[in-house]
Amino acid sequence: QVQLVESGGGLVQAGGSLRLSCAASGRTFSSFAMGWFRQAPGKERVFVAAIGWSGGSTYYRDSVKGRFTISRDNANNTVYLQMNSLKPEDTAVYYCAATYSARDILVYSGYDYWGQGTQVTVSS
Repeated sequence: QVQLVESGGGLVQAGGSLRLSCAASGRTFSSFAMGWFRQAPGKERVFVAAIGWSGGSTYYRDSVKGRFTISRDNANNTVYLQMNSLKPEDTAVYYCAATYSARDILVYSGYDYWGQGTQVTVSS
């Protein structure tokens, strides 16, 4: 089992920044590829960003490329999502997820463990 706890969400004005953190416990963190997903009200949960075991490979949703950066600190069992130039359409609950296999790293079904989510609200 892996436990994932997100933090860092909040209310920010358009153009502002937030950094989300996801702390993992329970298994060897470096064994997992990690991802961030988001779910807006009334919409499905969608992929935002992902990072491989060592941090050498990263992937992003087109709409966040150049604004969001995913990173990980294996020594501290934490993955981050730095979000800059935030837009109202980025408003959602953001979820951290972990997977043993990076084969389906871009899709919801590819992940084995999920956090409870943290709310991000961007005002216009």
